[in-house]
Amino acid sequence: MIMADYIYTVSKKKFYPLSPNIDDIDIKDIAHALSMLARANGHFPFFHSVAQHSIECANEAIARKLPPKICLACLLHDASEAYMSDVTTPVKTKLEDYQKYEKNLIDLVYKKFVGNIDEKEKRIVARIDKEILYYEFYHYMQIELSEKPVIYSSPVFEFREFGEVAAEFLELFEKLRSL
Repeated sequence: MIMADYIYTVSKKKFYPLSPNIDDIDIKDIAHALSMLARANGHFPFFHSVAQHSIECANEAIARKLPPKICLACLLHDASEAYMSDVTTPVKTKLEDYQKYEKNLIDLVYKKFVGNIDEKEKRIVARIDKEILYYEFYHYMQIELSEKPVIYSSPVFEFREFGEVAAEFLELFEKLRSL
């Protein structure tokens, strides 16, 4: 048996990242995988998960009193990484096929859990993502990536147990879905 076209998720589903089926996208798989993936390609001096980052982005959107749809999109903006992992930005910009598959997958995630996200809403999510990224790099590396952005939330940059982070991700997901 060769797993050339699919991966197995923690829920033991076969998942085809390059030709995903919307019915196979599972929020529990996403929460688990993102809680286990390191931000900054593992180059922060301490572990900080993609799930923690996603929670911080959603909390920032909540603090800004943005619509629940955008808050949920902030929580899910890196969900494709649960199925495709991630590629550092300098490399990703050269991989057009990867970008196409990643966009297709994140659009399916949004379709399943959020609904239609227009380009203006995607730009808001991307801006919050970059602003939280600034604070992560400043906290962990003392590197200022840009001019210091103003944020309204209070991100917590500390190691947290994987299961605890996955549970918080799922709890926030359910809360935002119910609004």
